[in-house]
Amino acid sequence: MAMEWYYYFALVGVGLVAGIINAMAAGGSMLSLPFLIFFGLPANIANATNRVAILLQNIVGVNSFRQEKVFNIKTDYKLAFPAAIGAMIGALIAVEIDPELFEKIIGVVMFIMLLLIVFNPDAWVKKQVGVVNSKPSLIQYIVFFFIGMYGGFIQLGVGVFLLGGLVLGCGYDLVKANAIKLFIVLVYTIFAIVIFIFYDQIDWLSGFILACGNMLGVWLGVKFTMKGGAKLVRYVLIAVLALTTVKLLIGL
Repeated sequence: MAMEWYYYFALVGVGLVAGIINAMAAGGSMLSLPFLIFFGLPANIANATNRVAILLQNIVGVNSFRQEKVFNIKTDYKLAFPAAIGAMIGALIAVEIDPELFEKIIGVVMFIMLLLIVFNPDAWVKKQVGVVNSKPSLIQYIVFFFIGMYGGFIQLGVGVFLLGGLVLGCGYDLVKANAIKLFIVLVYTIFAIVIFIFYDQIDWLSGFILACGNMLGVWLGVKFTMKGGAKLVRYVLIAVLALTTVKLLIGL
C-alpha cells in the first residue's frame, strides 16, 4: 500500500531502535508492530511484514554474537527445533483468523505488555545466573514448543518468554540467553515466513525498509555493553503501546 515518504524514513528509525532492543534484551516488536499498524497496515499484514525484518535482523545478530564467541551453534541449537514446529502451527492460526478478531487479540497482548513494562520494567533485562543443563529436558522441549507457537502466531513479546525460559528455565546468563534467543527466533521465523508468503500477507517494501533499520540496530545492540540502553526506550514503548492499544481496542 502507498505511504507518505516520511513513513519510510520513520520506519528505518523504528527498525533501528527495535533492533537495538532485541539485541540487548527483548521487545523490539512491541515498537515495530504497533508502528506498522498505527500507520495503516492491517494487523495480519503488519504481523507478517514484521517477520521480514526479524529474519534479516537475527541473521546479523546471531553472526555478531558468534563473532563475540557468545554463541556456538554446535551446542546452542537444540531448543530451536521444538520452537520451529510450534511456530508453523502458530503461523497457520494467524493467517486463518479473522482480521478484526486478530486486531483485538493484538490489542489485548499489547495492553498486557504495557502493564509489564509500566509496573515491572526491570524484570525482562535483569541478569540472573543459574546452572545450565546442556541436554534440554522433555519439559523444556514442551515449553519452547508453546513459546514457538506463540511466536509464530504473533512475534509481539515472544522475546520476553524466550528470555524467561532460557534464563529461569535453563540457567543461562542474560548475554548467552540473548544470543540463543536470536537463533531460536531466526530458525522458527524461516518456517513461519514461508506460511505468510504462501498466504500473500507480506508488504515487502515496508518489510525490507524496516529490516534495514533492524539489521543496523541489532549490530549496534550486540556491541553495547551497558543494558541501560534498553531502559531508555521504555518511555517510547509505553507511548506507542498505549496509543496502539487504544486504536485497536477502542477504534479511535
